[in-house]
Amino acid sequence: MSTSPLVFIDGDQGTTGLQIHERLRDRSDLQLLTLPEADRKNPARRAEAINACDIALLCLPDDAAREAVAAVVNPAVRIIDASSAHRNHADWVYGFPEMTAGQSQRIAHAKRVTNPGCYPTGAIALLHPLVQAGLLPADYPLAIHAVSGYSGGGRAQVQQYEGAQAAGAAPFQVYGLQLKHKHTPEIVKHSGLLERPAFIPSYGAFRQGIALTIALQLRLLPAHANGVALLACLQQHYAGAQHVQVLTAEESRSIDRLDPQALNGSNDLRLGVFANEAAGQVLLTAVFDNLGKGASGAAVQNLDLMLEAQTASRFNFFKPWRRATGGTGAHGI
Repeated sequence: MSTSPLVFIDGDQGTTGLQIHERLRDRSDLQLLTLPEADRKNPARRAEAINACDIALLCLPDDAAREAVAAVVNPAVRIIDASSAHRNHADWVYGFPEMTAGQSQRIAHAKRVTNPGCYPTGAIALLHPLVQAGLLPADYPLAIHAVSGYSGGGRAQVQQYEGAQAAGAAPFQVYGLQLKHKHTPEIVKHSGLLERPAFIPSYGAFRQGIALTIALQLRLLPAHANGVALLACLQQHYAGAQHVQVLTAEESRSIDRLDPQALNGSNDLRLGVFANEAAGQVLLTAVFDNLGKGASGAAVQNLDLMLEAQTASRFNFFKPWRRATGGTGAHGI
């Protein structure tokens, strides 16, 4: 019987789940536990699967994710939740390894990890280090603008742009006009903000990718906070980070536009600081794949941290819950 970790993707037919499955299917260091199509919506079979695995990745709507967690009775099961159900929950580790010192280790050893939202990934990556360093007041009146590929809206949005009525799909649409987007509290909590920002999301007529921008007025920042200081802070914070790039001052000066699709297919996040010191303005930018660092890529990154910690410590999972599957690769249950 194989002793490689058993990983169950609950919701592997959704946008994020399919991408995770694609990233994991050829790996030889783990086994994928899958349910037959007829059992994917069967609560008893799903509960059996989640309690049989070592690590479960939940790619479900919020309520279904909560139900899946409630079904866990095996104390050895570890969970990565890609929904927004637990992102502000005190008992769950926030799954953004680069957010702060020691976060990757907290993820590696956690039983419950909540994957960041796509938009919050870019916003928090920019804001958290600056707030932490005292360069950005926590009560700054922020406005965050972001445009995502339509896959960010899930299956229904993809169908709108790729289905039979695709010719009538809007080339661009701003939404969340009531300023109640569910990602905003997540941005507030994990950026260390004291005031709620205005978050203005939008979709473009491209499948995936995000460009997020935050404009700052230097007169509202501490006296020592200028473009050079903001850039240095981000560079220092992410020095050595494998999946976060910070544009140099020279690179920023040579760029006059952002391509939200520039990092598609990767798990990378590219941050920039664009300054007009004479006008007293700075623009913070983030570009990444909403299905990569904004979803499936981040989930697999967190999974790898957990697997590496397991290997390093020779973690002894509670075996009686696991069925004998035999062999390697994908398995049904």
